[in-house]
Amino acid sequence: MPGYGAEAAGLPGILFSAWRGAHYVTLAELLGRLGSFGSGLRWRVACGEEWDLTVELERRSAGDGMDTLTLLSLTTPGVQLTDAVAYGFAGGVPVVVLAESDSTFWQVQAADERVLGELRCHYPDATPVRDPDH
Repeated sequence: MPGYGAEAAGLPGILFSAWRGAHYVTLAELLGRLGSFGSGLRWRVACGEEWDLTVELERRSAGDGMDTLTLLSLTTPGVQLTDAVAYGFAGGVPVVVLAESDSTFWQVQAADERVLGELRCHYPDATPVRDPDH
């Protein structure tokens, strides 16, 4: 996968289960949980698997990336990605990283600790992480 967010290595982050009982936490759900923080970002997505949607996500990630509404429209409703990373940029700098690993857990990094705090409220099993590659 391309390394769009190498600069994001220093961002604080959390790790939590992608499953809530029988409910899978989707990328679209996480985008919604970002609220106004995510609304003006440009997104680049790297996917570990290849199928029609992932090819389209990566195509739209080229150059300046896509806006949040475009990413949301492509991943709603209920799209489950495997080994995908969505990098949210503000002013060309990564400010949020949403990394899904093996449909098992999400790792979220954010420049704004309030975003992580909000996610901890929704996903109380969240634990802090330092290394984006754990």
